Amino acid sequence: MGHAAWRGWQHLLRPGDWGALAIGVVAVAVSLTWLLQAGAPTHAVVRVAGRVVGTYALDQPQTIQVTGALGVTVIEIAPGRARVVRDPGPRQICVRQGWLTRAGSAAICAPNEVTVELTGRTRLYDSLNF
Repeated sequence: MGHAAWRGWQHLLRPGDWGALAIGVVAVAVSLTWLLQAGAPTHAVVRVAGRVVGTYALDQPQTIQVTGALGVTVIEIAPGRARVVRDPGPRQICVRQGWLTRAGSAAICAPNEVTVELTGRTRLYDSLNF
């Protein structure tokens, strides 16, 4: 937008318009800050057939193996993230999902009945069930 175009409609803005614009910018900034902080994961919750088999802190690397309905699922935890490395399921959807990095995100290995969910200060979902 050129300088001449700005002069064309600038006279239409009143002091209240500038105030509303400022309030809107502040509201967006506060919302984004809250959203990004709420999404920081602290733990990985591993479930087999809907039952919690372990809760692991995301502050140090580790590998977890859990046995589901079809066999062993291997889960890798790194600082601030987790992923399913191997699963005996036929389609490998939970493996292809890659790294989970936000609280509330989950990898569901449905045929093997294994889930990995990241949790943080706030929950994005009320429950996670098969």
